Amino acid sequence: MAAKPQRPITLPGAAFHRRRRQLMRMAGDDAILVLPAAPERVRSRDTHYPYRQDSDFWYLTGFPEPEAVLVLVPGRKHGETILFCRERDPDREAWDGPRAGQEGAVDAYGMDDAYPIADLDEILPGLLEGRTRVYYHFGRDAEFDLKLIGWLNRVRAQVRSGAQPPHEFLALGHLLDEMRLFKSNDEIKLMQRAADISVQAHQAAMRASRAGVREFELQAELERVFRANDADAAYGSIVGAGVNACVLHYRANNATARAGDLVLIDAGAEYRNYAADITRTFPVDGRFSKEQRALHDLVGAAQRAALAKARPGMPYEAGHVAAVETLTEGLLRLGLLKGRLEKAIADGAYRRFYRHKTGHWLGLDVHDVGEYRIDGESRLLEPGMVFTIEPGLYVAPDDKSVHAKWRGIGIRTEDDVLVTNDGHRILTDALVRDADEIEAFMAGA
Repeated sequence: MAAKPQRPITLPGAAFHRRRRQLMRMAGDDAILVLPAAPERVRSRDTHYPYRQDSDFWYLTGFPEPEAVLVLVPGRKHGETILFCRERDPDREAWDGPRAGQEGAVDAYGMDDAYPIADLDEILPGLLEGRTRVYYHFGRDAEFDLKLIGWLNRVRAQVRSGAQPPHEFLALGHLLDEMRLFKSNDEIKLMQRAADISVQAHQAAMRASRAGVREFELQAELERVFRANDADAAYGSIVGAGVNACVLHYRANNATARAGDLVLIDAGAEYRNYAADITRTFPVDGRFSKEQRALHDLVGAAQRAALAKARPGMPYEAGHVAAVETLTEGLLRLGLLKGRLEKAIADGAYRRFYRHKTGHWLGLDVHDVGEYRIDGESRLLEPGMVFTIEPGLYVAPDDKSVHAKWRGIGIRTEDDVLVTNDGHRILTDALVRDADEIEAFMAGA
């Protein structure tokens, strides 16, 4: 029986206000910042994909609607935070649901002022005039790029009349990405909730596992738990049985798990726009074979080596280096690689079996924003950063260079890790991880 959903967690309105204030301080009083909402996407004819707000837009506003543009004008006497959005429309709202309108943008979302989105063309050129720098995500929305260039050209056309157009254009991501990289206590609560829901979902899939189960049946168990807890899938759930576990971004999810297969599940919930990301690999019928256990234990050792580097002041890449060394040493010991450890690492021989990095930033996006390197060097970890640690091994089913007993085994173990003041906290620690724990859980299920 599914656990009863917990009380919803939301970010306070003051959090969005603080973010906007911080961003404007970083941009300076002579700047203007322009950020459109995510557009709706057509799925087929007159049906749309489920709407998901642009992460940067949501980070600054909490506003969930399309057809909106946020404009921040630091130091503007008549209001620094302006939202252009749809007007209230009872007829359309009867079809599509309620809209905030201009009054709601001010009262419910804390904007200084709000205008109809239809007035953007008339009002925005006047807001651009007199500003020296424009912060914007050029290249993300080609249609809006052209509109912004048109508004800038209208200001430039008035130079002889004394207009002062902006003369510098800067990537908004340079400021926003660094802000988003460091999670507040409120954000961590949301990410922990996403992690807790994801743990429940993986447990449900393990309980439903048996020889003959279809991959999509396990996917259905996962996503049932997501929705039962007021969450969505943070990305397309990966459920790969047998040799499908060797496909890193496997998508089909339609094969049948046979007795003796491993099942790799890479899936996470998105709760209030914050993502979790977990991978576990387990035997469909509850018991690892000797070779499966050997590789699973090796991946676990690599994850522990990487986790030991997850603390303030350590280079981000230190975890990957530690995982690679552990995996390569183990592959040599098991006979899947030959030669000396140092040469196997330097030559990249291990990449036949381990083709990806050991993690990524996590937050509003499952592959979240933030630089991994600064001035050519791996950046140092700091409290408030959240990232995944996910070593894996994948032995291709047609790899004739290794003994047949290893072929077709794919394993990945992934957890979500918060850097704390004195080390780290594993947000997904409640989910069984090593082979003995997995076998015991599945036996109890």
